[in-house]
Amino acid sequence: MKTLQSAEAKTHFSSILKTVEAGNEVAIAYGKKKQIIAVIIPYEKWKKNQKRELGTLEGKMSVNFAKDFAITDEELINL
Repeated sequence: MKTLQSAEAKTHFSSILKTVEAGNEVAIAYGKKKQIIAVIIPYEKWKKNQKRELGTLEGKMSVNFAKDFAITDEELINL
């Protein structure tokens, strides 16, 4: 993963987007300690990590969906 200072990231933002588009991650560091405060990742990778809300069951149970699970929230509600 490539790491850039925030000022450098601002200057080279277009090239960072091309790097991310190619499937790579880019970390953004800030301050004198160069602490990483953000990571830019490809949208598809972010999308895969999104979880469905359990509402009132939050913390009481968990649900794992298979990778090939393909049903919308509306279809699930109307079962």
